[in-house]
Amino acid sequence: MGEEKKYLFGPVPSRRLGLSLGVDIIPLKVCTLDCVYCQIGRTTEKAIERKDYVPVSAVLDELRGRLAQGLEADFITISGSGEPTLNLRLGDIVAGIKKLTGIPVAIITNGTLLYREDVRADCARADVVVPSLDAGDEQTFEKINRPCRDISFEKLIAGLVAFREEFDGQIWLEVFLIEGFNTDVEQISRIKELIKLIKPDKVQLNTAVRPTAEVGIKRLDAVKLKAIAAQLGENCQVVADFSPCYYGKHVESKAEDVLSMLKRRPCSLDDIAAGLRIDRKEALKYISYFQQQGVVNSEEKNGIIFFKTT
Repeated sequence: MGEEKKYLFGPVPSRRLGLSLGVDIIPLKVCTLDCVYCQIGRTTEKAIERKDYVPVSAVLDELRGRLAQGLEADFITISGSGEPTLNLRLGDIVAGIKKLTGIPVAIITNGTLLYREDVRADCARADVVVPSLDAGDEQTFEKINRPCRDISFEKLIAGLVAFREEFDGQIWLEVFLIEGFNTDVEQISRIKELIKLIKPDKVQLNTAVRPTAEVGIKRLDAVKLKAIAAQLGENCQVVADFSPCYYGKHVESKAEDVLSMLKRRPCSLDDIAAGLRIDRKEALKYISYFQQQGVVNSEEKNGIIFFKTT
């Protein structure tokens, strides 16, 4: 058996970043939030303290090995199983990646720790930072994102505004829309005003296209997403769904492996990840695509979600 990857996953097709090599630097599922829509599931450890979670040298050694094999990727993306800014060595990891390759680095973050100067400095080493804004006020923020008690909506907005003032790179602000939570006229209006304060280079609208932490999270249809995008301004876009064939034979082949597995028997996310030796997040990418195509559906049994072909 080959040596199992510890910190890298993919490259996987990303609806925001093209073909992306993921770098996972936080244990599952350590986060400052417990979002109702999280694709990875409920937060098992809410945290606000930054820690040295992974050995930087091991992360960089693994990347060095992948680069030596010939890596094709549009971005190296630091995201993974929790909130990456909780890693105390985030800045060192980004700096180390940049010494090894010219592939641009992106950080996907919920943005809750950007009120801290050290976190802003670490994130500023990246080429693109993709933070989140899912609410127009504290009450909705609490309802959707369920933050640590030390995280407030006011701190979130202050951190995003301060980061924009200091960061010359690209900020792509993701707004995750849930029917019945943050899609009424008042919420959209408040989010629009906050976007004006934050001044991102792009606003990207997302909705639930994968299994979520809580049941009853309703996705928006394409028509409503486009209508809200028009209300939020010209730099707002609906994040496009990916097609595996667009990303080349490796990704297309992996997608077919997932579908072949589900044709044989219903599988959980962990079954697929273990069976194909891929990361849970990578497995989710393919499942969500096939769900959108109507060829895979899901059912819950004893608290576990199983996927099967229709």
